[in-house]
Amino acid sequence: MPTPRSLSAALLCLALAGTLSGVTGAAVAAPAAATASAAICNKYCDARDPALSPQDRQPVSASLSGRSIALHFDDTDAMGWASITNGAAGDEVWMDRSTDGGRTWTNGSKLGDTAVPAGGNGWRTLMYNVDDWNTQGVGALRACGQVGGGITCTPWARTTWNAGDRRTAAATALMMSFDRGSKLFGGNGWWTSANALTAIIDNARVSGMGSYTYAIAATYDKNIGAQGGNFTNEYLDDTGWWGLAWVDAYDQTGDSRYLATARADADHMFANWNGTCGGGVRWSTNGNYKNAITNELFLQLTAALHNRIPGDSTYLTRARNEWTWFQGSGMINSDHMINDGLSDACANNAQPTWTYNQGVVLNGLTELYRATNDASLLTTARTLANASTTRLQSGGVLREPGEGDGCTGDGPSFKGAYVRGLGRLNTQLSDHPYTSTIGSWANTAYTKDRNALDQYGPHWAGGAGSTDYGCQQSVLDLLNAAG
Repeated sequence: MPTPRSLSAALLCLALAGTLSGVTGAAVAAPAAATASAAICNKYCDARDPALSPQDRQPVSASLSGRSIALHFDDTDAMGWASITNGAAGDEVWMDRSTDGGRTWTNGSKLGDTAVPAGGNGWRTLMYNVDDWNTQGVGALRACGQVGGGITCTPWARTTWNAGDRRTAAATALMMSFDRGSKLFGGNGWWTSANALTAIIDNARVSGMGSYTYAIAATYDKNIGAQGGNFTNEYLDDTGWWGLAWVDAYDQTGDSRYLATARADADHMFANWNGTCGGGVRWSTNGNYKNAITNELFLQLTAALHNRIPGDSTYLTRARNEWTWFQGSGMINSDHMINDGLSDACANNAQPTWTYNQGVVLNGLTELYRATNDASLLTTARTLANASTTRLQSGGVLREPGEGDGCTGDGPSFKGAYVRGLGRLNTQLSDHPYTSTIGSWANTAYTKDRNALDQYGPHWAGGAGSTDYGCQQSVLDLLNAAG
């Protein structure tokens, strides 16, 4: 992301914004409703003459009473403008700007608001910035028009800045949900924010675009003292997700404080290993339920820590003990699928085979293989992956058991955790047997489940559904794995 301009340059730019020249082919009125809070200066300031744009890309448009309302982009300078054509005098055109993926646009509404003059049949606004680099606001624009009492707007879209390919575009769309106050995705997502942050870190690694790595320290510094401190709380699976996020952050940055927090998380989980059902980490400090995801996370986290701490034996012992217990617990059923957990009688409870339960174990076994060089671990992982890639496919893509149309709550994050583990195993195996499957899922999602803002829904094969950060994190994991 470019370096923001200085405050003095920004003030000068604002001062000049009202003195721009007219536009070739059609005069442009000064923006009538752009408020001071909406004025942004990046490479250039808001209210720049579109005639100065080196290009004109029109990604989206809308129609109203025979008029065409279009959104135009200058991708080179990350700015946009709106136009109305085939109109008449008095027709109005403007843009809205959002920095939360189109959920709100109160302080960025009616940018460049203007009307077709007498004798004219078309008009356009001045150019406005899409993003606010000074405040890390990841933005979107839409063009709107009014004819009489009717109003219509185009879909939201953005320039190709930090969205040059499908992976970085998906990462940019996910960052629109990063709350700049709480430093959590969706405003208050907890373990789901750990997964979203992991997807962003992984994207920086695989794509080479580090524009959003500021979220690592921002999240850590703001939330290190939240809940139980060190990203712990009473739910041991929540703690495991955060521990793995900080391992990922350590790999990306080399900052030892992230590794120290990951160790604290693993130790908190180990403190909740008990003798119920012969071992394993309990799901919550308020009970003794032994479930798959908590113990898979503990396996991956402890093995990962061993692989990053020279001379360690403690975490390796814990990882080995975890796998021995888990493999004999009964949670892996006869179809080589993993159910949710154990009953009070310590038997497989036959609850759904959620996608993330099939994926995190693959990551865990891969890390443990790296620690021990025991090839049988990869053999087991391949058996599990063969089962899940077959049994969880529907319509040519991965589908969550009971998959709904929403993108809020816990479930939408599950598929991302699955494909993250599958991708990690696929990289480790010399024949990369799941490359075609992962690539096919990614191609289908990109073709059928994406809007103009590169936001994705819950069903990678397309269909009804909303968008939000849970679904976006999952598809970013998918695109990261597909390359």
